Amino acid sequence: MTDLSVNISKTINAPIEKVFDAWLDSSMLTRFILPDPAMPRPEVENDPREGGRFTIVMFVGDDKLPHTGTYLTVDRPHRLVFSWESAYSTDDSTITLDFTVVDANTTNIELTHVKFLHEEARSDHEGGWGNILDKLGEVI
Repeated sequence: MTDLSVNISKTINAPIEKVFDAWLDSSMLTRFILPDPAMPRPEVENDPREGGRFTIVMFVGDDKLPHTGTYLTVDRPHRLVFSWESAYSTDDSTITLDFTVVDANTTNIELTHVKFLHEEARSDHEGGWGNILDKLGEVI
């Protein structure tokens, strides 16, 4: 287990509440939680409350890649923290999303993902999270 991390910032042209809520709405998540833009929409189930769980099943070719986790902090509309469990993550891997108002219709989102098996996994996730934030900006 390592302390490698990913930090990405993205400005989204939407109000803070709308950007925050997109991360908790399963139908919205399926539209942007795509680490590769060519992937088909994933299956998403969630219980968006502190202590609630989520499952995101991504499809890569004929393979199904399940990602699960627990919502650790739901502080609407400022902070969302959840665990990240997948075949490519380590124990205690977490994602923190911090949301900041730029103006009434613009939000900055800061994503921090900690704990990776190795540098290659960190690098792959950095690209994936970047694509996800770009897609969020498009669909919201």
